[in-house]
Amino acid sequence: MAGNKRAGYKLATYQTKQSPRAGIVVGEEVFDAAKLTGKPAYASVIGILADWKHAESALKKAAARAGKSRVARQKLTKTKLLAPLPNPPTIFCAGANYADHAAAMAKKQGMPVPADPHEQGLKPWHFIKAARTLAAPGAAIKATHYAKELDWEIELAAVIGRPAKDVPVERALDHVAGYTAANDLSARDRGRRPGIDATSFFKMDWTKHKSFDGSCPLGPWIVPASDIADPQKLRLKLWVNGTLKQDSNTDKMLFTLAEQIAQLSINMTLHPGDLILTGTPAGTGGESGEFLKSGDVVKIWIEGIGEFSNKIV
Repeated sequence: MAGNKRAGYKLATYQTKQSPRAGIVVGEEVFDAAKLTGKPAYASVIGILADWKHAESALKKAAARAGKSRVARQKLTKTKLLAPLPNPPTIFCAGANYADHAAAMAKKQGMPVPADPHEQGLKPWHFIKAARTLAAPGAAIKATHYAKELDWEIELAAVIGRPAKDVPVERALDHVAGYTAANDLSARDRGRRPGIDATSFFKMDWTKHKSFDGSCPLGPWIVPASDIADPQKLRLKLWVNGTLKQDSNTDKMLFTLAEQIAQLSINMTLHPGDLILTGTPAGTGGESGEFLKSGDVVKIWIEGIGEFSNKIV
């Protein structure tokens, strides 16, 4: 796994003999977050995020003295990483948020190229993915029995660290604790309700389309927001069996992350631990008609964050 060399630490969840624990990754070593900081509540990542106002500083200080600490550590290569945030309160996913992806999907359906939503006075829109759909880096994902058109979608994911309600765009990023990488796996052939006419307003089934076990691989860790200079200037890539399928940059988003947070926070509070998946660029299977099959290996990478793979079984 490749990490962010600029970051002083990364925040992870790893498996111990007893239970999952929050870990502070410093270089190639993993430390128990609660023990390194001396704060028992930091045994889980959600516990850390609940106290992010103080935790942000505490983690940086702990990471800075980790090398001289007597706290036990283990090698990253010998550590089983789990999804960095195992139980997020809510997973919000941006829909059609890259111009190239929206254009390619429209072309496939015989529709005109969509205009810039800003020119139409439109706002970001999201759907919700079930929180229990997360999958760990390296996990085998059993899904081909469920979907014959299983698609990949690399996405930058933002982790909320401070409550956000009715926040303006210019202050939206102040509420982000960090960033991680996600694959919004999609069951394209499950997106339509069987027996419902294609022209019906009630034809779509977003639950079956987007929420199934393992449909949200997440990882390998959370990089603090302070180590990402601009979330709108990150390269992102996805490979299937070593073949590059998606190669883009977050600067191609139609709606920035800040715009998304501002829109989501209207009349609804975003809470620490909430995840926002910010959309996927062109290169998905839905555009080409190529889908995942048993035995395929999907690898995703985001600049400044890292990479991980999952096998489809």
